[in-house]
Amino acid sequence: MNTALQDPSSSTPASSPDRSPAPSDGRSLRWEAHRTERRVDLIKAARRAVHTLGAGASMEEIAAASGTSKSVYYRYFGDKAGLQQAMGDIVLSQMQDKILAAGRTAESPRAGLQAMVSAYLQMAQTSPNVYAFVTAGEATGTTEPRFAESLSSFFEAITGMMDRAMRAYLDSGSTAPKLGVAADFWPTAALGMVRAAGERWLAAEPGPDKPSEAEMTRQLTVWLFDGIGYEPGPA
Repeated sequence: MNTALQDPSSSTPASSPDRSPAPSDGRSLRWEAHRTERRVDLIKAARRAVHTLGAGASMEEIAAASGTSKSVYYRYFGDKAGLQQAMGDIVLSQMQDKILAAGRTAESPRAGLQAMVSAYLQMAQTSPNVYAFVTAGEATGTTEPRFAESLSSFFEAITGMMDRAMRAYLDSGSTAPKLGVAADFWPTAALGMVRAAGERWLAAEPGPDKPSEAEMTRQLTVWLFDGIGYEPGPA
């Protein structure tokens, strides 16, 4: 991977009397575009590095794997928390789009919830190291305020769709019990269970006792709709 690009402001085109904006403004815009492009490239490189090295990778290790120096990362992101925030904004946006799309295209509330659980587990499983890296600050209370808002918005969006799926299910004439005001707490509880179980599943060592993604999705859906005592039939 290439190291930092040269400053494009080192060469400027000749100006003309009727050119707008002024050449200095043009240089500023080009330099800002360059910085944005460079920032995106650094995030992509860091994401690949974390995927390989693990969520505990240091800035120095990430920079070395990205083919640059840690001073470059500090210049663009300030510190490791800034890099986590920048990477997290992208990762969470991608996860949210896929999860909500899965829920919208399902044929029933139950199928929609199962599709959302599956999308969540699939996206997290794609790179458990990256998922752990961008959510690490949440567990320790060190998440940057702006990224904490991104995390909150991410889970609120998913909770909102789970709430709509739950209410459609209860209103569909199913045999589910009427929960009354307690139903308001179900989406938050459901998401908490999916997250907690999913993160423990991600951290589990591979082996014959570890459920597949499809098995984990199906079991979580059964627990959410039918309860712990329900024994699922064949897939």
